[in-house]
Amino acid sequence: MKLVQRQFLKGSKEFEIADDVVKVRIKTLFKEEKLTVMLSMLNPEPTVNKPFLEFHGRVKCGALISLLIDKPNAAAFNAFVNELKQRAREEYNAFAGLRAGSRDEGLAVNIFEEPPDFDEPRKNRIGKNAKPVRVADIDISIQMLERHLDAKEIKPLLTALEALKAEPGNESYFDQLVKAFDDLGSQQGAVLTYAPYVSILLSDNPFEY
Repeated sequence: MKLVQRQFLKGSKEFEIADDVVKVRIKTLFKEEKLTVMLSMLNPEPTVNKPFLEFHGRVKCGALISLLIDKPNAAAFNAFVNELKQRAREEYNAFAGLRAGSRDEGLAVNIFEEPPDFDEPRKNRIGKNAKPVRVADIDISIQMLERHLDAKEIKPLLTALEALKAEPGNESYFDQLVKAFDDLGSQQGAVLTYAPYVSILLSDNPFEY
């Protein structure tokens, strides 16, 4: 589903809901910028900051998606917003392992106040019986972490993700990722909020993805 909004002399913004992400393309007279936001990290309840309707992350931060209210028209705007809200809930519920309509669904609005308790020791998931590493999701994770967190503070994790993206079948790079994540301490929750695929990589029994 796609929404295109244009402003006179300011260019255009294109929003597209594709699979588990929102693709954003911002075009002005002088440049074009592309962003990708994972649906699972969006708070499905937007806030009004006229003339915008803003979707924030599940942790306190600036707006991740800003839509001009009722542009290009009320019908198209409302249809896109309703779809975005629904998909954000569904993707987070899928990530959190919740079934739609279950009594625990309301818990899906919470973020990782503390990191999940992985079983120790974690097994290396790279091998013939493991789910394949999704390079595209690693790339999205790197983008989101660099955008919203201090890259210097999580440099070992970013380095490990970059290495695993280049060689997704390399077990030593996976071991580096495990160690880098373990060393994050209190930052683990923030990392998993912005890059939930990291949790899938580290889990012995990841959700179907």
